[in-house]
Amino acid sequence: MSSDILSTITSPADLKGMSYEELSLLSEEIRDFLITKVAKTGGHLGPNLGVVELTLALHRVFDSPRDKFVFDTGHQSYVHKMVTGRQDGFDRLKQRGGLTGYPSQAESEHDLVENCHASTALSYADGLAKAFTLHGEDRHVVAVVGDGALTGGMCWEALNNIAHAKNPVIIVVNDNGRSYAPTIGGLADHLATLRLNPGYEKVLDLVKDSLERTPLVGRPLYEALHAIKKGIKDAVAPQAMFEDLGIKYIGPVDGHDQAAVESALERAKKFNGPIIVHAVTRKGNGYQPALDDEADNFHAPGAFDPLTGKSLAAPSLKWTHVFGEELVEIASERSDIVGITAAMPESTGIDRLAAKYPERAYDVGIAEQHATTSAAGLALAGLHPIVAVYATFLNRAFDQVLLDVALHKLPVTFVLDRAGITGPDGPSHYGIWDMSVFGVVPGLRIAAPRDAATLREELREAVAIDDGPTIVRFPTGSVPAALPALRRVGTVDVLSEADRKDVLLIGVGSFAHTGVAIASLLSEQGIGVTVVDPRWVRPAPAELVDLARGHRLVVSVEDGVRDGGVGDAVSKLLRDHEVDVPVRDLGVEARWIPHGTRNEILAELGLTAPEIATKVAAWYAGVTAKA
Repeated sequence: MSSDILSTITSPADLKGMSYEELSLLSEEIRDFLITKVAKTGGHLGPNLGVVELTLALHRVFDSPRDKFVFDTGHQSYVHKMVTGRQDGFDRLKQRGGLTGYPSQAESEHDLVENCHASTALSYADGLAKAFTLHGEDRHVVAVVGDGALTGGMCWEALNNIAHAKNPVIIVVNDNGRSYAPTIGGLADHLATLRLNPGYEKVLDLVKDSLERTPLVGRPLYEALHAIKKGIKDAVAPQAMFEDLGIKYIGPVDGHDQAAVESALERAKKFNGPIIVHAVTRKGNGYQPALDDEADNFHAPGAFDPLTGKSLAAPSLKWTHVFGEELVEIASERSDIVGITAAMPESTGIDRLAAKYPERAYDVGIAEQHATTSAAGLALAGLHPIVAVYATFLNRAFDQVLLDVALHKLPVTFVLDRAGITGPDGPSHYGIWDMSVFGVVPGLRIAAPRDAATLREELREAVAIDDGPTIVRFPTGSVPAALPALRRVGTVDVLSEADRKDVLLIGVGSFAHTGVAIASLLSEQGIGVTVVDPRWVRPAPAELVDLARGHRLVVSVEDGVRDGGVGDAVSKLLRDHEVDVPVRDLGVEARWIPHGTRNEILAELGLTAPEIATKVAAWYAGVTAKA
């Protein structure tokens, strides 16, 4: 482009004196910048293309960091990062040492909340506004809520409290009709009505113009009409829903009209109470391949060709694909199988079931708690629900899994995609907690497949269980090569054996392949290793007791947190059976690990085959020295 305004923007202050013509050029530059950078690194492109003008308006009307912005969800904060001095960091977006894909306190004073899970911003905003009021501080709190976050129940709990407190909270609803996929539900339909109908003020203006031209009766009739304008508002644009809560409403406003958005925000800024600014935007705006992408408008693509939008990733078999395919096969055999997803049908594979059996697939929006208890209701009525979510997101529904599903011994299967260390999205998205957190739930069984065949097999075993809940967890990315078992002991697969039974190595899920590689390395040192895949990891299989008795050292390796993980469960199992074989457990430390590739993080944690082999050799030497 001929202009180069973007390079002159180093802080929000640089935006304040710009003309609307300059802002229009800047918006184009920002979109070109985002497309070019995200094409190389991958990232959340569609959401950020949709909030360019909105973000510029926020920073022109308010004064960050004194005024506080909370983005919900945080993946729509790229433009905010750009205008707060972080343009150079986009060359390493979501890479080790580069920018995170979400707000980050470590990156900038302009980032307050590292809110990577949806539907939390309004609760943060409620607390911030209450604190500023108590301190007597004249500061604004702005919550930018978009990408379907209003489908989450926490938003409505927060709205109730924000309305009751009457503190000045500005809620910007970035209404693009989407979450990952098109936003669903009653609220979404309500907002769609606002998008598709003319504003009631325009209707009043038209009526006023007509009546005031009518002699004698025109003005009195208009006054009467104005007195019942709330009825017209309900009929034409039902934003009264928000005002009935006690929250003032402005909108809907075109989120890509810079002047209109700024005008709405200026009015909201002057209103000394809770207020909603409803901005209608288009996810992927300004980039035709994103607008043409019906699935998710380039919500979070990997590397792609910026000219065509085509992915640059080499074709490979994905875990999600295997699950989705097998789910359809099982559903074809069993009419009681239904699927549930929380706003992520394509990302979790539920879209395949929806395509084949649309009446048996439910997308409940960003509402994992509701998804879980709704599944309980389905199970109570004789169905077997399969709830497919990312592993990190099921954490939000622990109470529902525990007391709504498990307490009633209901046959609900939770399929956890992106389990373990997932990499670029950072610590909030690592699926490392499930085996520890849900391992304490009575009657719940957890399976961790190692390849495509075991995923299909363990999914079928899970839906065959009718006396309690099950979890089937698998990692992100490509499925590794098939790893057949040499034999099966009860439910445990033996993957590798040596003449000497020195070490029993328990490889959980994706670490089964690592275990075989470790055994090969240790065999070169004369250490005999038996590698087993427990398949069903919680509760720890009883067959491990006799297997452990036949070895001199037991080592477990998992991609979940060590505290309360599979290793802990194995140790407890052996103690309870008075097996005195030494046990060592390897896994993820319970700390906040910075974003990076999965391989980078595993190397940092010492969870590569060579490093683990070195540790096991040292432990084994210590055991034999004491003998």
